Amino acid sequence: MNTLEKIQKSLPNFSKSERKVAEVILANPQTAIQSSIATLAKMADVSEPTVNRFCRRLDTKGFPDFKLHLAQSLANGTPYVSRHVEVNDSAEAYSNKIFESSMAALDSARQSINPDQINRAVDMLTQADQISFFGLGASSAVAHDALNKFFRFNVPVVSFDDVLMMRMSCINAREGAVLVLFSHTGRTKTLVEIARLAKENHAQVIAVTSKDSPLAKEATLAVTMDVPEDTDLYMPMASRLAQMVAVDVLATGFTLRRGPRFRENLKRVKEALKESRFEKNPPL
Repeated sequence: MNTLEKIQKSLPNFSKSERKVAEVILANPQTAIQSSIATLAKMADVSEPTVNRFCRRLDTKGFPDFKLHLAQSLANGTPYVSRHVEVNDSAEAYSNKIFESSMAALDSARQSINPDQINRAVDMLTQADQISFFGLGASSAVAHDALNKFFRFNVPVVSFDDVLMMRMSCINAREGAVLVLFSHTGRTKTLVEIARLAKENHAQVIAVTSKDSPLAKEATLAVTMDVPEDTDLYMPMASRLAQMVAVDVLATGFTLRRGPRFRENLKRVKEALKESRFEKNPPL
């Protein structure tokens, strides 16, 4: 894990002053590298000893050593693209890197996911009178994918990536409604507010997000995964894939929990779709 990722993952554990330092660095790491300790302390509105304490929390010897590690983090990849990709990579090189890093991230997510959380989420979904999937930015694609999966399950389901529609949906939510919110960071203020509003209207909220994030703490239940990707700096890639796999896991749990009669209904849906496709092996 590089220094930027360490800062990101350690945010919940920092003191209030240390978090100020972290936020200034995450907002503009290049400026932090070029700053003196006095300048960085002034930018974060903290004391110089606080900056030094922050640096040692990240297992560096002090501010100069921290800046060296931070510079190495920025060198390990192309900012706003992928930490695994270099500017001069060939098509073969960056293709292999993206596939390999995605598979590694999915394995990390697989090892970190909690089966008890999955089981509880499936309980909530199978008992829901209505299911809503919400996501913003890259996570909006995941919410739409969840709609596509659950639409065939004979339960009222909607998906929104528009904040106003989300708010209206929450205001109209009632007991028995379940909202599933997708956010890799779990720090999107709007989604945290949406979760709070939904709970005020007696709906249950499942958050597919990062552990100990503000969204995880606000949700009725958090399904958390450890996906080593800093989307503050790089384009969302593996985190989106991990969320989609989580959707598949929940959809599978849903179908198994509903039993044989429900799966028979899914079979009828599949049969009805056959006419819309050409045959796999048409007769000669």
